Amino acid sequence: MVDPSRNHLRLLGQGGPTLVFGHGFGSDQAAWSRVAEAMASTHRVLLFDHVGFGRSDRLAHCDQRHSSLDGYAQDLLDILEDQDLGDVVYVGHSIGGVIGLLASLRAPRRFARLVLLNTSPHFIDEPGYRGGFQRRQIAELLARMDADYPATAAFLAPVAIGPDNPAHHIEAFGRGLHALDPLIATRFARLTFYVDCRARLAEVRHPCLVLQSTHDTFVPVDVGEYLHRQLRGSTLQLLENSGHCPHITHPQLIEQALRASLEPREAAALRA
Repeated sequence: MVDPSRNHLRLLGQGGPTLVFGHGFGSDQAAWSRVAEAMASTHRVLLFDHVGFGRSDRLAHCDQRHSSLDGYAQDLLDILEDQDLGDVVYVGHSIGGVIGLLASLRAPRRFARLVLLNTSPHFIDEPGYRGGFQRRQIAELLARMDADYPATAAFLAPVAIGPDNPAHHIEAFGRGLHALDPLIATRFARLTFYVDCRARLAEVRHPCLVLQSTHDTFVPVDVGEYLHRQLRGSTLQLLENSGHCPHITHPQLIEQALRASLEPREAAALRA
């Protein structure tokens, strides 16, 4: 049995299918609060924090288990098994989307479909692939994080939220970054920015909705288009907004996209 405090589990709403929201680097389940609360009017919703983030049990962070994204994927599967959940719709932001993809490959029956918001399988430019960053830039960012985590957190917040968005979102995101354990945060940042799961995308069998911001410094549109090409049967929807976190800055856009994607399928299931 999983201790609910390990990942600070929260269940909202009722009905089906169950929506499970996974957050990305530097945030926690609170980033999904407005979208989740809106969706809870018609669906059951599960929110959780990755170990080391938000109100999770930081003592549950294990150097061995959490040295890879597969460890975080197993955390997610443990939660779904403990809650006896199957055929969930997993909605993951950024690296949270990758964690959902990895979990779906390990236990396909737990998932019905995946929604990937500004998710990147690889952040680094390679021959024939545009990830958005040069390897040198990622190395410099992580070295800067090691040397002065608070200053790096202050730098990342406006980049993540987008300078065109209200200052209170930048300030809130910055406070969240500053509240993290620097050691856990920098380890997770390395897993995030050096991720490369491109070779595994062909294994994904679940329907996927790729939600991609039109102006995202961390994940350019090219990446969303690449995901769409590699994930068979996926749907790509471009979101006209700036920043990496539209679920924070423009939650109504995400709610609308989710409802437009889910409701036709739910109606078809009822008719079947």
